[in-house]
Amino acid sequence: MSKQTPESRSDRAAAALRDQQRAERRRATRMIAIVVAVIIVLVGGGFLLTRSLDTSTNVSAPPAGAGTWGVTVGDKNAPHSVVVYEDFLCPYCGEFERATHDKLATLADQGKVYVEYRPFNLLQTDYSVAAASAFKVVLADSGPAVAKKFHDLLYADQPQEQGPYPSSSWLVDKAVAAGASESAVRSDIEQESQKAWVDRATQAAADAGVRSTPTILLDGKVFVDGTTIDQLAQNLLARVG
Repeated sequence: MSKQTPESRSDRAAAALRDQQRAERRRATRMIAIVVAVIIVLVGGGFLLTRSLDTSTNVSAPPAGAGTWGVTVGDKNAPHSVVVYEDFLCPYCGEFERATHDKLATLADQGKVYVEYRPFNLLQTDYSVAAASAFKVVLADSGPAVAKKFHDLLYADQPQEQGPYPSSSWLVDKAVAAGASESAVRSDIEQESQKAWVDRATQAAADAGVRSTPTILLDGKVFVDGTTIDQLAQNLLARVG
């Protein structure tokens, strides 16, 4: 066995130290990358939520019940009116719907608020178009009560924004569950016969200054009292309740 010199032992110790230092640098780099990724997710999520609420107050839209782009609920002579611009695929619209659905409907039944829901194609997806077209088909064929129930069912079973998206038969099933006649609506839903209406509704929203969803108008003015969807919903309900 060869005798180890002090120099060889020192070289090995130095090499081991360098290996340890490289490993520590790699671990530090990974930790920094993880922290940066988390920050990006948090900031990005905050940005997306902020954008969902970041609607210019310079919105000029027809009052509830005055246009042809939605379905109304309640008494048009109620002391308050609410207009909701929405995209059936928008997750924040789904969150707003879940937070307000029962209470807003109750307030409308009590004559305290007149509500209009105006779907359009903000996200520029096939589902946004297909769902809004189906909504208009149901509204035209079966009337506002069935169309509102269809609207509610679409949000109750809302697909993920990234897909996969439901088929046209799924939309037909929802329409029938809402009270529409299958024979009356199937062909028009499958063929997206109201796509031109969706295009016009989308252009009308853009012309009004709507840039995000949900955009909420209370008594004709954009309502932005809240930094989260839940706060926005609760503050709106408090104002009209």
